[in-house]
Amino acid sequence: MANRQTKNARLEMLKMIVSSQEISTQNELTDELRKTGIHSTQATLSRDLRRLRISKVRTLEGHYVYMLPEARITRSISQTHATVKALHNKGVLNVKFSGNLAVVKTMPGYASHVALDIDQEQLDCVLGTVAGDDTVLVVLDEDTDKQHALSAIAGATSFNF
Repeated sequence: MANRQTKNARLEMLKMIVSSQEISTQNELTDELRKTGIHSTQATLSRDLRRLRISKVRTLEGHYVYMLPEARITRSISQTHATVKALHNKGVLNVKFSGNLAVVKTMPGYASHVALDIDQEQLDCVLGTVAGDDTVLVVLDEDTDKQHALSAIAGATSFNF
């Protein structure tokens, strides 16, 4: 029973640390846990990160930090639209079409922001988006002209293709 309480306390402390600080490495996480009196091995920490679905996310400054899944969504939405659009001006690399699909290639870490911009514009030619790390799949209405779609996507992301 004490093991379970220790594990739960470690997981809660890990969530608190990750949500309140910008931590970039497992060594930093281990040090922060130690400061609270919790000692953990690297293997245990890796399992805890996986269990909590904590992953590294690229910040606006370009470095990677650990973040809880719900914090990634909040951070994406809470940034001002203008800031995100300015970010994309540097992040979108190209757009290619295949049938009623557009594939938007971005710099690593930018795809979710590009997809968010496209979704927020509620473009008449876009049915939806799916984002990875550096690629956005844009599903277009079947009758959409590629040039129209390209112009709409460029307008949503403030990028000139």
